[in-house]
Amino acid sequence: MSHESDRIATPVDTPITADLVRGALDLERTEHGLLPHRLPARARAQFTDGDLATVETQPSGVRLVFRTRATVIELDALRTKMAYDGAPPRPDGLYDLLIDGLPAGQATVGGGNVLQVDMATGATETRPGPPGTVRFCGLPGRAKDVEIWLPYNEITQLVALRTDAPVEPRSDAGRRRWLHHGSSISHGSDAASPSTTWPATAAGLAGVELTNLGLSGNALLDPFVARVLRDTPADLISVKIGINLVNRDLMRLRAFGPALHGFLDTVREGHPVTPLLVLSPILCPIHEDTPGPSAPDFGELAEGRLRFRAAGDPAERAFGKLTLGVIREELARIVRQRAADDPNLHLLDGRALYGERDTAELPLPDALHPDAATHRRMGERFAALAFASDGPFAAGTDSPQTAAWTAATALRAATRIGSQTGENGGA
Repeated sequence: MSHESDRIATPVDTPITADLVRGALDLERTEHGLLPHRLPARARAQFTDGDLATVETQPSGVRLVFRTRATVIELDALRTKMAYDGAPPRPDGLYDLLIDGLPAGQATVGGGNVLQVDMATGATETRPGPPGTVRFCGLPGRAKDVEIWLPYNEITQLVALRTDAPVEPRSDAGRRRWLHHGSSISHGSDAASPSTTWPATAAGLAGVELTNLGLSGNALLDPFVARVLRDTPADLISVKIGINLVNRDLMRLRAFGPALHGFLDTVREGHPVTPLLVLSPILCPIHEDTPGPSAPDFGELAEGRLRFRAAGDPAERAFGKLTLGVIREELARIVRQRAADDPNLHLLDGRALYGERDTAELPLPDALHPDAATHRRMGERFAALAFASDGPFAAGTDSPQTAAWTAATALRAATRIGSQTGENGGA
């Protein structure tokens, strides 16, 4: 969409500030610009694992949102792109432009850093590169709402925003806030673009404001994530649990139930009456009855294809190892038990989003992650089920929550934030 003749003659430079950013829970000032984080500083300090640090700074669901009459928009950004030894090159991350809620363009950014990963050892190396520019031109000159969705698969530092007309923040008054947590499938792995991951697709169809805490490889019932969900204002909350517990071989059945109860208890401390939807795993044939861990199929990798296999033994279920089938049964039992005293707690079987018939038509390309068509199907199905007139996220289900969250937790949240600021030096 870029043409030399469309260069901005008299650019309007707009500082990128928090009121222009949606979907991030923290913005860190770096030597290059502004780095969106999807976990706040206190949560990051409690687990400094490099893998989590990478995925929480990949800005799935994060977008710039503003109102303008500009016909040309330039965004300077410094990306960090992932590359895996022996695997096919990952596609460049896309920036999606939406105007008044409708797709209006896509672009990529050049330059940037490359984070090289050895999948056999986990070793990483970063090769530095310069910032690049994302450019959209030929836009309608009328006043319009603009959204620029950042790539879900590239760490993105926002450097500068230039337009040929002034920019002002957009109000989202009246739009419900949906807070979602899940694995790489929720993060967006192998979706076509950032606004077409399944949570983004569902949010667009339902007309809600999404904060996506899909953390690739890290939907692990971590207490610090539960506290983030607890402390983040939301009208609707969903958590998708299962695949990472299996493919990381993280815990046994004895630990799973109490961990899930504790996670939900923590969320309910901050959101006692918010509609809370627990999603069980989508169908994943390699782990339905076979425990983890998941491992790269190095035979496939040697031929340039990335594919995973289940490295566990089905006989180990007798010793408490988890499979997706076991997790679905336990999720259903626990949600049913808790729902007796919590009418706003709901369960959705993930196979309603992607199940037996779907895997025959749209198999998981690497045996773990859905492709672009499957993301679209999952988003459409989630919107139809969760946001239906009789669904857990039906319009009006949040009305008591908003008042309750404000009245019951504002003082506690203020106290907590104050103590965090003191502990973290204002970070």
